[in-house]
Amino acid sequence: MKNSNNSGNDLKSFIDEELIWSEMEKATNPAPAQVRDILAKAKERKGLTPFEAAVLLKNTDKDLDNEIFETAMEVKKGIYGNRLVLFAPLYISNECVNQCAYCGFNAKNTDLERRTLSPEEIHKEVEVLEKIGHKRLLLVYGEHPKYNAEWIAQTVRDVYSVTSDKSGEIRRVNINCAPLDVKGFKALHDVGIGTYQCFQESYHQETYKKVHIAGKKTDYLWRLYAMHRAQEAGIDDVGMGALFGLFDPIFEVMGLLYHAKQLEKDCGVGPHTISFPRLEPAQGSDLAYNPPYLSSNHNFKKIVAVLRLAVPYTGLILTTRENAEFRKELLEVGVSQISAGSRTYPGAYSDPQYDRPDVQQFCVGDSRSLDEVIRSLISGDQNYVPSWCTACYRLGRTGEHFMELAKTGFIQKFCLPNGLLTFKEYLEDYASEETKKIGEELIRKELESYADPDRRNLLTDRVTRMEAGERDLYL
Repeated sequence: MKNSNNSGNDLKSFIDEELIWSEMEKATNPAPAQVRDILAKAKERKGLTPFEAAVLLKNTDKDLDNEIFETAMEVKKGIYGNRLVLFAPLYISNECVNQCAYCGFNAKNTDLERRTLSPEEIHKEVEVLEKIGHKRLLLVYGEHPKYNAEWIAQTVRDVYSVTSDKSGEIRRVNINCAPLDVKGFKALHDVGIGTYQCFQESYHQETYKKVHIAGKKTDYLWRLYAMHRAQEAGIDDVGMGALFGLFDPIFEVMGLLYHAKQLEKDCGVGPHTISFPRLEPAQGSDLAYNPPYLSSNHNFKKIVAVLRLAVPYTGLILTTRENAEFRKELLEVGVSQISAGSRTYPGAYSDPQYDRPDVQQFCVGDSRSLDEVIRSLISGDQNYVPSWCTACYRLGRTGEHFMELAKTGFIQKFCLPNGLLTFKEYLEDYASEETKKIGEELIRKELESYADPDRRNLLTDRVTRMEAGERDLYL
């Protein structure tokens, strides 16, 4: 693997903008037969090239768009079944030296109340999240020189050290922080983080330069190679993303896919997750209130569906930027992980006044509680199985090993049953009576659906043991 620990000036971009533009031009006004040929390939669950993704995104026939959605639903169901992973973001600091034109944490935003959580405050936030029922957290940080990798690593230790009543413990801590050098990433790896997440924001260099006015984040190439350095440091699972609304969305999707291809070529495995947040209003940002490349809900839904077809075994993460109704639509066409009960500023979960633009990074579109989100997921025609499973990470089934297993139907054989067990744990310890009643019925139906009697008996045994007080059981 090439040395990605140098400054951005010593690196070369693998995002070929001329190639992307030429492929976008070639993909314009595709013939229906070409679109259907690509959809037939997508059904094989072997992924799509960036060009093939562009063809689907460039299609303007609404009937064919519906075929894209239907194919994405088929592929998602075939790989993930009705399992859906849940997590919550925990903001550790909103202090930042970068000047990003779209972000409320912009260093020049003097109206923002700056705050960095102390170890005691982290403990208090985690206690609240554990008592709600969360098991998986994404820690979020601004970029500031006084908060280095060792400090970030200590905050991870602080989170893992907190245990509350019942089954209260955080079992997986993912990280969203500024790019580090290899040594810094090793410090995070050594304290047991899960996924390292970092968004390029925009793959278009001119746009990137325009919206990143000052600070370390102005270095496009240093950020572009962050995933390489993380994997070099031993972090198997990395998550990438783009901020939609800054530039042409088709260009950004292709940038994401070329980034994924390069990572697989150089490191042996592509991204564990991809995120696709849309610009939302943020304090002090005219750009955030007026996105230059605003996607309609229809086109954004198509972006999610095409990503599912292009990288079928990669987790697709949906945040609470979108409202509840639209989130439901996006779940159907490809999303496999969602945040729930999210608050986007340091100290938010302990704060009774949770809707505070003076401290948050962006406005939240879905402000429902975790229990309300879960009840909606298991009610009506959805019947998703909410999952907080962390068995694979704790048993070393990560990175390239996980991808190999996923392609053999592993998700259906292990992840779905394990998710069911974590859901049972939630129902026993945290759910409201209404949610528990609906959830228990869902679990009963899920157990009855297992054709293999040995597997059904194995799961039934663990469910019974949970009802007797045991916790953290998995296959």
